[in-house]
Amino acid sequence: MAVLDQLREFSFASVCFRLFLAMIFGGMIGMERAKKGRAAGFRTYMFVCIGAALTVLLSQYQAELLATRWAPIVEEIGVHSDASRFGAQVINGIGFLGAGTIITVRQQQVKGLTTAAGLWASACMGLAIGVGFYECVLLAFILIFLSIGVFRRLEEQLVDNTADIILYMEFTSLSKMGSVIARIKELKTQVYSIEIDHGKKSAGQNPSAVFTLHMTERMTHSHYVYLLSGLEGVSMIKEI
Repeated sequence: MAVLDQLREFSFASVCFRLFLAMIFGGMIGMERAKKGRAAGFRTYMFVCIGAALTVLLSQYQAELLATRWAPIVEEIGVHSDASRFGAQVINGIGFLGAGTIITVRQQQVKGLTTAAGLWASACMGLAIGVGFYECVLLAFILIFLSIGVFRRLEEQLVDNTADIILYMEFTSLSKMGSVIARIKELKTQVYSIEIDHGKKSAGQNPSAVFTLHMTERMTHSHYVYLLSGLEGVSMIKEI
């Protein structure tokens, strides 16, 4: 604990350690996202975490200057400094970066929410590193890493066994949709809603539909998709 107390002091050694720690932890989380081909990967997470840590260090450096070297000027003009205001702006500003990673594709599927949340959490972790809250940083890193990596498999298993499923299908012709609906009823499935997109032939887009379904007979989503994938006229089917 004595070592940690020394690293909490504002010195050149502690500054180097905090920035290096932000680079390592941010990069490790980003590396997991890079393996999945996400737009925000290894370097993006590293930059976000280092930048957040640097912002807090800047706040501490400014407070140090105002209390020492700039103290006469402070007394003369009455300058007041809040060391937390830079960190607060990081929390607000990271929202713009996170919003840029969220997209809505033609299948009406929103992608990038986990990446945006991961960037925000990485920024918060960087703020904690910058202020020297090392015990919290270590725990936060473990939990964030587990949430993005290990818990993803648990989430997929839970979702794959739920009774509700949303499917995106593309057809060679909308006239084939009747056979699809008949097959869905054969599988004892309730149809909550169907959203139809006629597509644009000029753009080479096939007609499509988004089905919101409820399976009265339990089966995994992957097996249900398999049962529908061989139907005539269905050019593509995927769960969203």
